[in-house]
Amino acid sequence: MDTQKYIPVRHLCDLYHTEVSFFRELDEKGLVEIISLENSLYVHKDKLYEVERIIRIHRELNVNIEGVDVVLNLLEKLDQLQNEVLRIQSRLRLYEDDR
Repeated sequence: MDTQKYIPVRHLCDLYHTEVSFFRELDEKGLVEIISLENSLYVHKDKLYEVERIIRIHRELNVNIEGVDVVLNLLEKLDQLQNEVLRIQSRLRLYEDDR
């Protein structure tokens, strides 16, 4: 497997001043997928934004991992609802323009 698409968890631990166990817990809860290659743990580069978002929620809001999962689910639901509101507003404009 091509490791150029992955970031070593050890590097992320140094960068964010956290432990490997934190990333393992994220993997166990299904928040971030951890890949094991050649006796090392990696996170896909595309997931770096999610990792940073999780760490910010965890640290700045002092939320445990289970709470982070809830917050992320609520944010996803909020995005869906905002998109639905935009879609409905767009449809309403069609009817308003017909007047």
